[in-house]
Amino acid sequence: MNDFPFFFTWTAQHAAKPLELTGGDGAWFTTKGGDRWLDLGALSYQVNVGHGERRIVDAIKRQADELCISAPNAVFPAKVELARRLLELAGPAFDGGKVFFTLGGAEANENALKIARLVTGRLKNIARYRSYHGASMGAVALTGDWRRAAVEPALAGVVHVQDCYCDRCPFGKTLATCARECATNIGDVMQLEGPRSIAGVFLEPVPGANGVLVPPAEYWPIVRRACDAEGALLVADEVLTGFGRTGRAFGFQHWDVVPDLITVAKGLASGYATIGAVIVHPRIASHFEQHVLACGLTYYAHPTSCAAALATLDVYRDDKLFANAAALGPVLRRELDAISMKLPKQSFVRGLGLLAALEVEAALPAWQALGAELAAKKLSLHVDGKRGTAIFAPPLCITEQELVTGVRAFGDAAMVAFA
Repeated sequence: MNDFPFFFTWTAQHAAKPLELTGGDGAWFTTKGGDRWLDLGALSYQVNVGHGERRIVDAIKRQADELCISAPNAVFPAKVELARRLLELAGPAFDGGKVFFTLGGAEANENALKIARLVTGRLKNIARYRSYHGASMGAVALTGDWRRAAVEPALAGVVHVQDCYCDRCPFGKTLATCARECATNIGDVMQLEGPRSIAGVFLEPVPGANGVLVPPAEYWPIVRRACDAEGALLVADEVLTGFGRTGRAFGFQHWDVVPDLITVAKGLASGYATIGAVIVHPRIASHFEQHVLACGLTYYAHPTSCAAALATLDVYRDDKLFANAAALGPVLRRELDAISMKLPKQSFVRGLGLLAALEVEAALPAWQALGAELAAKKLSLHVDGKRGTAIFAPPLCITEQELVTGVRAFGDAAMVAFA
């Protein structure tokens, strides 16, 4: 048993190997003892602007001095401005829409699920097997991966479907031979569940923590048409992919679609404060002009969180971080492709912007060896031996030199571990 008086998440407590963080700067964080780690995973995918960003810290301090406590239905300038800017980032289709603020990503998806039910009057929702939507009971019911099984039965009415996993197509096809069954199957499942019985379809634009599964170009438009035909809401879970991670403000913007709801968190304040949101299309928001919005949180749009998020949006804009992610995406893919070609085991590379995965067919001990090699090199990223993936999601402020140096150091570690 460890000696800490609190729980570590997603692990048996005896197996926890925590780092004691003491600070950081840009793409680097420091730990007790003065070790400096290159952060190729943005901690828990949230540190989009990088570590030690004084502009955000100073904004939090100013807001705390001015107004540090509010109430859910109160109004103050940072709250109004943040909602306006989120709708603007979502695109012209969201002019006249509304924003529902939350404490984080799980609550964003939880409240999106409630909104979908309230608007449609339906019970069922669709999500994918290789997905993660949060740890609260509604969000974990939507989740398809291993984290759901531990707490089942969770919320009733969630139906899971197969994934856009082109390297290992669940329908046995290739991109050259398939009819995009991963997308058309969603419409088929809607019919099998009962016509006009689905409230919402919850999809990450690119499933991130489950392997960076970049969908084919036709995927999202096909799903949008299926939702329109059935009167179901299309929900884009942008908690991980939002705010420049894929090279655009939001991942869905890579395809010609407009979702009904967008859930965001992580990069919204880059981890400097706890905040999330549901961005609601005006045609959905209009429902609640005459119907009660049965959603609420005591710390809804906390003033210091709103200030942190506004300052984060300023950093994205002023430092052109979305453009940096778009420019460095091909560099990340190039470096990972070079590693993949040298590995003695079958491997795949997938990515979009500064979100990429290297999947390697190797036994769990090899992945454990990789983890040890990375720790020795002071490289932090997301290594999942059970799924056979290493996932890269560095802060968007990372330089090309830092990125190349870090990925090549990872490659050296991989050659040792997977030999």
